[in-house]
Amino acid sequence: MFPASRYSSRAQRCIRALKTVPPDHAAPQLYTTLHRRACSSVSAPRITTHYTIHPREKDPRWEGVEMERFGDEADVVIVGGGPAGLSAAIRLKQLANEHGKELRVCLVEKASQIGAHTLSGACLEPTALTELFPDWKERGAPLNTPVTEDVFSILTEKHRIPVPMLPGLPMRNHGNYIVRLGNFVRWLGEQAEELGVELYPGYAAAEILFHEDGSVKGIATNDVGIAKDGSPKDVFERGMELHAKVTLFGEGCHGHLAKQLYKQFNLRENCEPQTYAIGLKELWTIDEKKWKPGRVEHSVGWPLNRNTYGGSFLYHLNEGEPLVALGFVVGLDYTNPYLSPFREFQRWKHHPFVAPTLEGGHRIAYGARALNEGGLQSIPKLTFPGGLLIGCSPGFMNVPKIKGTHTAMKSGMLAAEAIFPKITAESLDSETDSMYLSTPETLKNSWVWKELYAVRNIRPSFHNYFGLYGGMVYTGVFYWILRGKEPWTLKHCGLDAHQLKPAKDCTPIEYPKPDGKISFDLLSSVALSGTNHEGDQPPHLTLKDDSVPVARNLTIFDGPEQRFCPAGVYEYVPVETGDGMRLQINAQNCVHCKTCDIKDPSQNINWVVPEGGGGPAYNGM
Repeated sequence: MFPASRYSSRAQRCIRALKTVPPDHAAPQLYTTLHRRACSSVSAPRITTHYTIHPREKDPRWEGVEMERFGDEADVVIVGGGPAGLSAAIRLKQLANEHGKELRVCLVEKASQIGAHTLSGACLEPTALTELFPDWKERGAPLNTPVTEDVFSILTEKHRIPVPMLPGLPMRNHGNYIVRLGNFVRWLGEQAEELGVELYPGYAAAEILFHEDGSVKGIATNDVGIAKDGSPKDVFERGMELHAKVTLFGEGCHGHLAKQLYKQFNLRENCEPQTYAIGLKELWTIDEKKWKPGRVEHSVGWPLNRNTYGGSFLYHLNEGEPLVALGFVVGLDYTNPYLSPFREFQRWKHHPFVAPTLEGGHRIAYGARALNEGGLQSIPKLTFPGGLLIGCSPGFMNVPKIKGTHTAMKSGMLAAEAIFPKITAESLDSETDSMYLSTPETLKNSWVWKELYAVRNIRPSFHNYFGLYGGMVYTGVFYWILRGKEPWTLKHCGLDAHQLKPAKDCTPIEYPKPDGKISFDLLSSVALSGTNHEGDQPPHLTLKDDSVPVARNLTIFDGPEQRFCPAGVYEYVPVETGDGMRLQINAQNCVHCKTCDIKDPSQNINWVVPEGGGGPAYNGM
């Protein structure tokens, strides 16, 4: 999508330095259990072979291997090619052009193409876009479907209770656009490239680099050519180091580098733990007679009980064919280990209010992604020596609106405006010194902060005896009347991983079998995500202790990872000797949603990046 011939000569030198063995995306993988290698948590071979758990310095197979990395310098390095990262890059180059400054901005993205890992509903509020590009319509931004109709429902098993969308309620979508966010992000990438941003899709930021004084120096991209057993292949090559005055981390929800920064700089000292949800999405072509371009439908209630936070969306797109985007969101603070978000989604599609839209249609895409739900209470300190957190990595999603793109974009733009004067100051002692930044007051004075402050109590208000219904009453009374000006701030319940009850205290959930017309099985769904990973590499779903899955997760919680994963990555299978069970990790199925890292009750799973270019290949999700 970004041919090398269009880069600057300096960028081309970097690409040559970043040469790898690219994953083969030509043929789709077969998602069957026949070709999966069995990995055991109770016997050899071990499950985890990744060097982040088993250091190469202690592995004799790595003796004598050349480990030197090529390094390059930029003014700003941005990790993540999503709305926040690209908006920050664009704003930096806009400021540089306005002030006649030379500024080198490099952006690395783990997906094989810009937008290929992007998944959202998505109903876009264009506030930040209009600030970034007032002429976005003339530039051809892919916002083709203005919202024309808002429908909100409470579902029971057989019926629908309509809820009026009064002006002022956060979910009212007047003035917004239904978009395919991957296409929108791809367009942002094109705008960034035109301004001179150096984009490096297919190269995952695997490591944070530090100066001797402890400040962030930059990042290193992932090594390639490592075999599944953790040994070097003949084609092994080190990643590249990118050094910068400032590094912006916009990895998206639950970024693996952001987790390290939280600990390194104690960034979560004065905020609540982040809480999350998992969102699952499908794209369908439907009967044209049922197609209502611009119609937005949301629901809460069935099939979830009143104490499980979640809901659905169904958006009618206007993109030249009768296309709908539909999905289901489940808060990851649920308590029953038998709950399967994927199967709840499939069951929801059979509701009498939903099924008629899909009957006779054809499903063309599937994907899943975790999303932040902590809101204002869970935003960490954003700055640290040498860098900032932006976008959904720290968590700027407006949960009641079910929107985070506009706030993520604005956070990246504000970060760019905060760092630009510092990185272009002529008094800077060294081009490679990192900036020591303080949290910009412009953020707390912006509409982002005001928006999140106003809705700060809506999500935690659902933690009451009446659950969903108590939360809706709170929203209707306190938010609609006071607009978030109540003199208190409610708290969340703690880490999502700690909310599961032991299996013995819960009732198993009997899910209906998929009919293959409206509802589907998991593996055929994953096949529609375009997910592909180089097969002979260490599984990037690492375990801190390979014995924990069977000893604790299976024993106490009946192996919840085999249900909360939306891609069939985890399954418990009999040990070959017939004397117990073992965990099998099918890392090739991973859609990079991060749910396992979040919801694992033992917090034993650590998601790290695979070889760059691997993962889902969402086509405009």
